[in-house]
Amino acid sequence: MALSSHEAYFNTVSPAARQRLEAIQARVEALLPGVARCIGYQMPAFRDGRIFFYFAAFQKHIGIYPPVTQDAALMRELAPYRGAKGNLSFPHDQPLPIELIGRVALALHLEYARK
Repeated sequence: MALSSHEAYFNTVSPAARQRLEAIQARVEALLPGVARCIGYQMPAFRDGRIFFYFAAFQKHIGIYPPVTQDAALMRELAPYRGAKGNLSFPHDQPLPIELIGRVALALHLEYARK
């Protein structure tokens, strides 16, 4: 089923996951007020000309894509959450580091603005 909006995606996940996704959405929009919501690869995403930030709920975690590649200090800080390809996983059984996720959004926005 093709999803058309963040809200449509949020309606497909558990209430607890939805709350986490909504917190991420609010943080990104607060930090980057000019970005647009969209759907990419059937996940909620944000674009500013092009998509720079995807986020999604899975059974055991929230995933954030693509990986940060140009901020070495932030990459070191993200090490506990990074998967083999650099994508981020934030387990549902741990507090959501919303401030850190906001910094990821800012870094990705900057990286993709340069490309």
